[in-house]
Amino acid sequence: MFKNAVVFPGQGSQSVGMLADVINEYSIAKDTLAEADDSLGFSLSELILNGPVEQLNSTNHTQPALVAVEVALWRALNGDVKADVMAGHSLGEYSALVCTGALDYSDALKLVRRRGELMQKAVPNGVGGMAAILGMDDALVEKICVDCAQGQVVQAANYNSPGQLVIAGNVEAVERAVVACKEAGARRALVLPVSGPFHSALMQPAALEFAEYLSGFDINKPTMPILQNASNEFVTDPDVLRANLIKQIDHPVRWTEAVMALAESGVENVVEVGPGKVLTGLNKRINKALNSQAIQSLDAIAALKV
Repeated sequence: MFKNAVVFPGQGSQSVGMLADVINEYSIAKDTLAEADDSLGFSLSELILNGPVEQLNSTNHTQPALVAVEVALWRALNGDVKADVMAGHSLGEYSALVCTGALDYSDALKLVRRRGELMQKAVPNGVGGMAAILGMDDALVEKICVDCAQGQVVQAANYNSPGQLVIAGNVEAVERAVVACKEAGARRALVLPVSGPFHSALMQPAALEFAEYLSGFDINKPTMPILQNASNEFVTDPDVLRANLIKQIDHPVRWTEAVMALAESGVENVVEVGPGKVLTGLNKRINKALNSQAIQSLDAIAALKV
């Protein structure tokens, strides 16, 4: 059905100066960041290129910053990368929506900034957390989470690749699960330096508020299907796109299943468009048969093979 997929990374891929060489080389990329500054009413481009890192890593800044640089890079590629389907890891889904014409760029920036604010305020600092569990069967981690909840929330939040699962919930429950996973033989189990229990049930207040905010924005039919996190289905219906954006906030990101779905649909080439190579690394672990490559620099653009 499809041959070429383009995927966009999410939170965690950001860094000060990300894609600076591309932004300096391509006027359309520079203009895209200037558009973001105008839309948001502050210099997001300055924050992206020069920091400080503490501000860039604040969720309400990180989210629009990543969408801005991913859209800037896609525009700079100017059709050199052929796509039959798009997907994004969590926040990256918004870049896919913009690049398929489903969402206006300026609207997307405002939406993800508000999304970040709501996710940040849904759970007070110190109440929620996340942890990465490596080298353990997903089903066993899920069982441990059930056993360690003890009236609180701890659950799978990111199925990133086989043997790499991120859990989220109340800090105490997450810590109990980390200890239990270590005792059960996890290769590594470590609490992550994040500000909230993203993609868990504790994000329900954020999802409800975001639904109301999202209702004020138009979503159009995309130029190609988008494989959405919340349903792991190829979607072109604007109403379904909207519902899944809301659901995504308090439901897990099933990236392993998403990459498997791409392969099963006939995809041979997966190109990651954005800073870093996080998804490309995950994709290779999920399905080695896929031609997975990352575009995150001028050198990578020059070496592109699709």
